[in-house]
Amino acid sequence: MVLLHVLFEHAVGYALLALKEVEEISLLLPQVEECVLNLGKFHNIVRLVAFCPFASSQVALENANAVSEGVVHEDLRLLLETHLPSKKKKVLLGVGDPKIGAAIQEELGYNCQTGGVIAEILRGVRLHFHNLVKGLTDLSACKAQLGLGHSYSRAKVKFNVNRVDNMIIQSISLLDQLDKDINTFSMRVREWYGYHFPELVKIINDNATYCRLAQFIGNRRELNEEKLEKLEELTMDGAKAKAILDASRSSMGMDISAIDLINIESFSSRVVSLSDYRQSLHTYLRSKMSQVAPSLSALIGEAVGARLIAHAGSLTNLAKYPASTVQILGAEKALFRALKTRGNTPKYGLIFHSTFIGRAAAKNKGRISRYLANKCSIASRIDCFSEVPTSVFGEKLREQVEERLSFYETGEIPRKNLDVMKEAMVQAEEAAAEMARKLEKQEKKRLKKEKKRLAALALASSENSSSTPEECEETSERPKKKKKQKAQEIPQENGMEDPSVPVSKPKKKKSFSKEELVSSDLEETAASVSLPKRKKSAPKEEPVTDAEEAANRSIPKKKRKFSSKEEPLSSGPEEAAGGKSSSSKKKKKLQKLSQED
Repeated sequence: MVLLHVLFEHAVGYALLALKEVEEISLLLPQVEECVLNLGKFHNIVRLVAFCPFASSQVALENANAVSEGVVHEDLRLLLETHLPSKKKKVLLGVGDPKIGAAIQEELGYNCQTGGVIAEILRGVRLHFHNLVKGLTDLSACKAQLGLGHSYSRAKVKFNVNRVDNMIIQSISLLDQLDKDINTFSMRVREWYGYHFPELVKIINDNATYCRLAQFIGNRRELNEEKLEKLEELTMDGAKAKAILDASRSSMGMDISAIDLINIESFSSRVVSLSDYRQSLHTYLRSKMSQVAPSLSALIGEAVGARLIAHAGSLTNLAKYPASTVQILGAEKALFRALKTRGNTPKYGLIFHSTFIGRAAAKNKGRISRYLANKCSIASRIDCFSEVPTSVFGEKLREQVEERLSFYETGEIPRKNLDVMKEAMVQAEEAAAEMARKLEKQEKKRLKKEKKRLAALALASSENSSSTPEECEETSERPKKKKKQKAQEIPQENGMEDPSVPVSKPKKKKSFSKEELVSSDLEETAASVSLPKRKKSAPKEEPVTDAEEAANRSIPKKKRKFSSKEEPLSSGPEEAAGGKSSSSKKKKKLQKLSQED
């Protein structure tokens, strides 16, 4: 009897289930559909044999990618080899995906079955999976499915930023739309400005140039010889500029008001800006095509290659297409109409816009389009799957198409494809080596700059650390200097001294007799004896009024050094009073000293 097992892939792991009474189940398919909804009946049909949980989300993502690609992962191989019977002929394994079933049958030798009753059983397992596995809840299973779905989608859309073809699809679509809009707006400008200057339409054919001229000329009656040089710059043709000047003098157009001219000029400026943006967008498209599909753009051109990629959906889809599909890509309506009416199928689609088909003779257009589609398919596959993008293969393929054109015209036998591809491989290796050298040089320069920057940072940090104690010393010295400067500074108002404050003048020295000199010497000795006692007692400060403080601030106080025999001279009435009191004290001290002697 053949044992039927079912493999179920979930976000949390692999589950292997066994079915009871295989022959009856295969015969009673409607009863199986009814049992799926009832958990009790479903448990009677299916039992869990083994469950292999994933160790992490990364492992789950790897297994999901392997299943989607039809590859047997090591975890799945271990589960099947461990829990399935050793006699492989008596085992029938039910799987949901035919690709993984074919891979299991090829690698492990188990017979696999898909569809029919297996699909119904898997539907029931998916519905009751959280009840079949112990410790698994419905909420945790949903969270695992959501996380795996996000990581799987993120891994699918994660590509190299410099080789993303989505930007090419959007830019070529915008370019086509801009072409249509610029043509429509230019026709509106021609009709609008043609009422005033109808002869200009026949002289200038280019839309952007016509809009620039309409913006520059304005009122045709103001056009004169002075503007002829500017006309030549715009038209890039002296004959056309002269013809415009002559036509403006004898024009049959109607007069136009200033407000109408302002509106025409503003609309013309917008059309000119659109045409300038169209040029910049085309430059951007060329640069993106040289990065994403250099071989295809070298073979067939940037615009046609971008249209092929946009029509296919991506560069990967275009690389998967056969040459016959690439040949008629863009001519689907004509193809299905021909199949419906049993007429002739189209020979070319979007590749008709390349220069090769236009250069070929009428009888050779179909042949050259088939050959060109073949080369486009090769170029797209090289661009899609090569690690280093290079235009060498595209240039060689273009040479082959040129040789085939000359063969159709002259009969000259072209080179073989094998020889051309060998040459292209040699040149591609040389280009890759040169690119590797450039990258190494850039890396060395970057490392040198980084070393210099780190050295400069280290030097700056060492200087800062060494300068911090010096700065502290400077900050401690600065207040002292400021105090000295404040003592030396003379505050003045309006550059004039206050005349109300009396300024002390130096007095002449008096002549003393011998007795007075002796008394002065005695007084000095007494003062020297009594000095230590004065230091112990703090000097009493006399209350000073605000007027006296202002006077003291305004008076310049010069420091004067006195010798031991000299005394500072008093200035002002207060100092004179102080001097009298001191002289009386000195006389008393002298009397005491004389009595002791």
